[in-house]
Order: sequence, then C-alpha cells, then structure tokens
Amino acid sequence: MAFDIEMIKMVYASIAERIDKARELVGKPLTLSEKILYAHLWDGNPNQVFSRGVDYVDFAPDRVACQDATAQMALLQFMHAGKKTVAVPTTVHCDHLIQAKVGAKWDLAVANTQSKEVFDFLSSVSNKYGIGFWKPGSGIIHQIVLENYAFPGGMMIGTDSHTVNAGGLGMLAIGVGGADAVDVMSGMSWELKFPKLIGVKLTGKLNGWTSPKDVILRVADILTVKGGTGAIVEYFGEGAIGMSCTGKGTICNMGAEIGATTSTFGYDDSMRRYLAATGRQKVVDAADKVADYLTADPEVYANPESYFDQVIEINLSELEPHINGPFTPDRGTPVSKMKAEAAANDWPLKVEWGLIGSCTNSSYEDMSRAASIVEQAVAHGIQPVAEFGINPGSEQIRFTIERDGIIETFEKMGTKIFTNACGPCIGQWDRAGADEGKKNTIVHSFNRNFSKRADGNPNTHAFVTSPEMVAALAISGRLDFNPLTDTLLNDKGEAVKFNPPKGDELPKKGFAVDDNGFQAPAADGSGVQVAVSETSDRLQLLAPFEAWDGKNILGAKLLIKAFGKCTTDHISMAGPWLRFRGHLDNISNNMLIGAVNAFNQEVNKIKNDLTGVYDAVPAVARAYKAAGVPSIVVGDHNYGEGSSREHAAMEPRFLGVKAVLVKSFARIHETNLKKQGMLALTFANEADYDKIQEGDTINFINLTEFAPGKLLSIEFVHFDGTKDLILANHTYNESQIGWFVAGSALNLIAAGKA
Repeated sequence: MAFDIEMIKMVYASIAERIDKARELVGKPLTLSEKILYAHLWDGNPNQVFSRGVDYVDFAPDRVACQDATAQMALLQFMHAGKKTVAVPTTVHCDHLIQAKVGAKWDLAVANTQSKEVFDFLSSVSNKYGIGFWKPGSGIIHQIVLENYAFPGGMMIGTDSHTVNAGGLGMLAIGVGGADAVDVMSGMSWELKFPKLIGVKLTGKLNGWTSPKDVILRVADILTVKGGTGAIVEYFGEGAIGMSCTGKGTICNMGAEIGATTSTFGYDDSMRRYLAATGRQKVVDAADKVADYLTADPEVYANPESYFDQVIEINLSELEPHINGPFTPDRGTPVSKMKAEAAANDWPLKVEWGLIGSCTNSSYEDMSRAASIVEQAVAHGIQPVAEFGINPGSEQIRFTIERDGIIETFEKMGTKIFTNACGPCIGQWDRAGADEGKKNTIVHSFNRNFSKRADGNPNTHAFVTSPEMVAALAISGRLDFNPLTDTLLNDKGEAVKFNPPKGDELPKKGFAVDDNGFQAPAADGSGVQVAVSETSDRLQLLAPFEAWDGKNILGAKLLIKAFGKCTTDHISMAGPWLRFRGHLDNISNNMLIGAVNAFNQEVNKIKNDLTGVYDAVPAVARAYKAAGVPSIVVGDHNYGEGSSREHAAMEPRFLGVKAVLVKSFARIHETNLKKQGMLALTFANEADYDKIQEGDTINFINLTEFAPGKLLSIEFVHFDGTKDLILANHTYNESQIGWFVAGSALNLIAAGKA
C-alpha cells in the first residue's frame, strides 16, 4: 500500500521548478542534498543562496514520525499548542516500551499490561488529532517508515535520532526533538542551519563477508562521533549503486553515530525494486517522471571535490569486516586486527551474547545472510557457544522470515526471538545476571554501545558489527575469531571453516503479513476524549515554563561540572526510566545521574552548596529550585551525543537549570535546549573549562544585551572569593532568542505568536 500518494505527487509536481531555480541561483550543479533542501523551503520557490554551516533556514518537511517514548512528550506538547489536527502526515510507533526477556509472545503481553495506560493515551491522542498509530508489536519505527512511508526526494523529521534510516530511500530524514516535531505538526516551519556536505564515494563492490554495515563502521572510524556534526553525508559511486536499498538504509541509520544531520543516497534501481516489493509501485511511477531531480547532477559525482566540503573514498572491494567498540561506536577494528587489539586492551575474549536486528539491521537481507551462517553451523554439527537473540524490524519482516523458514533456522540454535521492537538496543533488555556487574563481552548489530546501554552493566563490553559477523562470533564464542581465516571444531572433532554468507535482497515469494498493526485515525477526532489521570505516575499534563524576566541571571550555583563523555544516556537514562517519559516530574529524578563529576570523578554525587552535603544530582537541583536559586551545568565536548530525547533538555529546565555551558554540543541536543527556553552556550576559550571550581557562584553580566553574534560575559565567583570572567559563544538567531524570552518555543506557539 502506498500511503500519502497524493502528498508525494504534490512534492514531485513542484520539485523540478524549485530545483531549476536553485541551480540558477547557486550558479553551479547541485548535490542531491541541496536539491532536496531547496525543494523544501518554507517560502516555496528559492529566492536566495544559503551559506553552508552559517544560515538558519526555514523548511517545510513532508511528514513527521514519533516513537512511543518520545511521542508521549511530543504529543503532550502538541495538546498544549491548541491545534485541532496535525498539519502534515504524522505517525506514532510503539517500539520502545517493550522489554526483551523471555521471548516475543510473553514479552509483548507483559508490555501491553504494564504500559497499557501509555499505549491507550498514544492511541487516543493519535485518533483525535489525525495521526496514524502503529500498535505494540507492529515493528520498529524506522523499519516501518522505510517499508511504508519513505520516498525519494522527500524530507521528513522524526523524534528519534535514527530517523535517518529513510535516507536509504533517497530522503532527507532528520532526527529532532519533540518540540521541533510539534512545530511541524502545528503547521509551522522547521528551522535548521543549512548543513555542510560530506561526500562519500564508494568504489568497487561488496563481497564475501563484507556488508553495508562495514561501510558505516569504517566511516565512523574515520569521522569519529562528532565528525559529521552540522553536515549531511551523501553517498555515491558504483559501490552505492550496487548496494541494496535496505543496505543503504543501514548506512544512513548509523550515520547518527557520527553526529551527522542526516545521510542519503541518490534514487536508483535498488530503490525501485524495494518500493515495488513493498507495494509502492505508484511511488516508483511518480518518481520516475522526475528521476533526474532525485539524484545529484552528473558533474557533482564526476568531480566531488568541487561540490562537497569534504570527500571520503572507500573501496568496497578492499573493505574488511569491522568490529567497533567497546563503549563507543567509532572505535573501529578490522576483523584481521581484532586478535592483537583485544589482547592489547584486555577485552574479554569470550562472547556471551550475539544480538541481531534493531532498526539498522533487521531487513530480510540481513536476516537471511545471518541465517546462512547459522545454517552452516547446524549442518556441520557446530554447537554455538554464546546465546542468540533476534529483534525483527517489523511484523511484515517477522511474518515473512517465518514463512520462509529463516526463524526455524535460528531456532535450531536455541535463538530467542524477541518482539518486533527495540529491546536491548535501547536498554530494554532484562538480561539475567547483568546486575552482578561482571566484566563480559557481547556483540550486536545495533548502533550504540555506550557503557550500560544494553543491559545496565557498566562492565559489559559491547561491540558493533554486521548481523552475519554477529552470527559467526556468537557461534565461535570468541571476539578474536576471524571467519575469513579461522576454523571451528564440530561435534566430530573436524575443523570446519564457514563459507561467506549468502542471502536474498528481497524475498523471492514477496513480503506477506496477516496484521501489520496499523490503526488509522478517526475521520473526525473532535469527539475523542484523551484522559490523563491526575494520580498517574506515567503521564502528566504539561504546565508552561516561565518566561525570562528580562534581567541578568545572578547568584546561580554550579550544579555539576561534567567530565568527559556525557551523552543523552548520561543526562537522561533510558532503560527502566522509559516508563516515565510522559511524566516530566518523575523522569526528572534521573537527570544527570550518569554524568561524572569532574571534582571527585564520581557519578551522581555532587556538593549541595546550601548544606555542604554531597547528594544525588536531581536532589541537589530540587533543593536549589526550592530555595529559588538558579543553577547551571558545565560540560565537555560533544555534550548531548546520541539520542534525540528532549527529556535531556526538559529535565534541567524543569529543575531550575538556566544554562548549559560546554566545549561543544551535539546538534539535536543544542536545539532541544534552545526550544525549551534555556541558554545553550559554548566556551569562547575551551581552556576556561579548567577555571571552573566546585562551589562556584555564577553571574551573567550582559544577558540583558542578548543578541545574535554577541558573546555573553559570565562571572564565576569561587569559594575563596576570587573571580574569573569567562566569555561564552552561542548560535542563537533572533527567533531563537524569542524562544528564550518567551520561556520556550511552545509558549510562542500556544500564544499564536510563532
């Protein structure tokens, strides 16, 4: 079924005129990224040239997607905006609130009981406001978007950082916070700094054990977790054309791990095949009429250095399978070097779990290639050493691989088939023994492997690799096993070497599903009631944040000086805290409990300057708030790396934090802070981070002169009475300063002033 086909045809109806005008203005051939950006300007036809990495631009995305954890807060905010229905096609997907433990049937039943209140809320809100609702068990948001909604040349935003998965179908799909989604759902423009462009030229052809996952693992190794910040990554070349559509999605998806705004590929035959296979021949027919506008101009790919800000070239024919980690997704190790690397770093060699699936690697191709390795092991009498778990990407994928015998193959090795949901990837994994804190190794095809991410154990060393490599490493039970060269002993004592994986790009019999789990909204939702209990500990209606009083912030206290990596997991943990995503007061009890205090190198232990006693971060923040004392947070590089979760911005705002001052921000988190009416600031001189002392009192000297491009002067008064004056940069434009003045962007929307 082709959802929203009329909307897609409308996008294509104007795309040629807009892109032709943009090319005329720019005066040179255009990349695909530029074409889509200029074709989605809020004002319609382009009338000016925008500077990359400089100009803030208003866009008109075609659609919005929300997952159930972030959708709660997004929809609570949307209700506050006072609109009758969403202005653009919007969907909500229930995939985060389902814990992996026993297996799909039992786990889904438990989730439907434990989170019934939240699912009912999301269902009713969706029904009322014209939002498509995908029920628990239907699948992972990004896989469902790829299967049903993504289209070449489109622009969408989603309240999850891995929204970029839709780039596999030639979109610009961008992860945002809930407040950004509310803007678009409310019929407002969406603001983005015009991105820089990174071109990745793929030559050669994938072969043997190498997969699309290895492409992005190599790119992450090159660019690091912040190397793509503020940029779109555009892939091209013979290697890109020769890759499957879902493989392209895998690469785009994990682009979130390099901080990229999004990633994309030009329209080609692999996309045509996938669209047709998923019942969207109408989209193919429409796209083919404007096909030249759905990829870069030929001159761009012929001379990429002239059109991109940075160009990376990867020869797929020479690319080795990679195993990235632990604790960060950008630490890449080619499989041939893992033996030496693991030994040098004392990584546990025994692999205890292999996990396959997630939004980035749950396609039919992924499952069939991994199953081919399992099939070989079964045929040769090789017993797996590690445990196996699989999270299919959607009910359509699960139903199809069950029909084709792939699930049966996995089950021969005792594999646990978890629900079509995120599960371990987001910390929703009730792993037996994790609470013992033992040092151990797991391998998975997910994206993120931060400390404590999968199972809550800080000593779990998680390594990211392709599904087929996960299968091989889990069967061998060794991190340093190289399936390209090494052998395993079977039950007869014979040395057996795996053949390279094989799999089908698309199911030969086509996709099939009995019930995909979709609920269409009511034609008229005006009579639908949305009930939120005042006594609920999971859902809480929002009260607007206070507007700025127009004065300098004086007498603020340093809440915490965070040391080193401080991701959104550190700021607002997921896992067991997901249940409170719709209750701002309750979830604020996890604020910064994972951050390391620079003064004592401890977690969740900071000094309360009102009492002199060390306490948990949220407790101290609440004490300052109760006393009417504002506070600020100081952080290191790439602060807010990882998820799009705006709770990481809303919780500090709710608990009285006025400003976050860091060496550098991750893109989405900086925007989220701005949207919530906070000051998101960076050190003009990074070395000033070292001047900040425990017990500091902070005064903003010239906040009353807050203006675009003007540095803020901040006085840090130390415990001994000495002072340091620190200058802070910011990236606020006039409209964003308006958010700060009003107390939040949502306050402006609710007042009809946005």
